[in-house]
Amino acid sequence: MTFTARIALVGDRSPNVQSHVRIPRLLEAVRERDGLLAEAYWIPTDEVGAGLDGFDGVWLLPGSPYRSEAGVLTAIRSAREGGIPVLGTCGGFQHMILEFARNVCGIARAKHAENAEDDGAGEDAVIMPLACSLAGHEGEVNVAPGSSAERIMGTSRSIERFNCTFGPNPAYIGTLEASGLRFTGHDDEGQVRIAELPGHPFYFATLFQPELAGDGSRPHPVVAAFVAAACAAVGERAAGRA
Repeated sequence: MTFTARIALVGDRSPNVQSHVRIPRLLEAVRERDGLLAEAYWIPTDEVGAGLDGFDGVWLLPGSPYRSEAGVLTAIRSAREGGIPVLGTCGGFQHMILEFARNVCGIARAKHAENAEDDGAGEDAVIMPLACSLAGHEGEVNVAPGSSAERIMGTSRSIERFNCTFGPNPAYIGTLEASGLRFTGHDDEGQVRIAELPGHPFYFATLFQPELAGDGSRPHPVVAAFVAAACAAVGERAAGRA
């Protein structure tokens, strides 16, 4: 039986954001290549409401600063606590780290420097400006052996496309790891590029943008794995009702 997954694309849609333009085409490419069906629903960050009930997958999109930081954090928490497959790329990655810091690690004052009213948010910045901007660049990603990242990407090293100027504050990495988050992708200097959460059906965040790989006609393994996880979630619920 073929199941169709309902996927929430959480972000402030813009024709000027290349990833927003590519994503519908990529979902269609997953259907054509892998037979995985997904219906995408765009959810502006200021319209998230209390959560995302009824969705089988949540993709936190690039395009920050978002209109509503609170909205995107609500979406992430809903997916994390509800066991809903969730993917965050670029700004989505950054806000998945921020949500985890606040609601799992208990760092109530954790901030994203891009959203902070004070300059850089000081020691509260869990997400801070990168020492070297990755906007418009390609860079290496070294994947941890035995990780979900290695299984999903099928490689121990890849070159990926970035378009970001913010990333995790190294001072908080140990605290995040102690609370269960696993960092399984790094550049050659050891800077974090991938995060995952063991025990969750699919909780995967990349600082790079897999939706920008190639010419946009072939889905990156991360995108295909996310859609597969969302479709599997539909099937599991259907089996539970049978």
